[in-house]
Amino acid sequence: MIVHDPFREYSVDVAVEEREDHTDAKASVVIRGQHFGGWGRARRHPMDPDVPSVGDELAVARALADLSRQLLDAAAQAIERREGHPVNLHP
Repeated sequence: MIVHDPFREYSVDVAVEEREDHTDAKASVVIRGQHFGGWGRARRHPMDPDVPSVGDELAVARALADLSRQLLDAAAQAIERREGHPVNLHP
């Protein structure tokens, strides 16, 4: 008999790298041995004020959104393999 633990905890790692005109963020998580990684970028127009927290927030949000899309796609593919027909999962 297989016993499933109903409680699972996953940690999402986020790394941010700031450059002169843009900020990049990478978000990653491992779920049951499968690695997923999202990427996001925020660009600063030369005329905009230099506010690093805004660049961080935008880049991280975009990386997390990318990661979310990948997780939804992986879940849809797993369901499709099991059910034998295409599925469309909504965020």
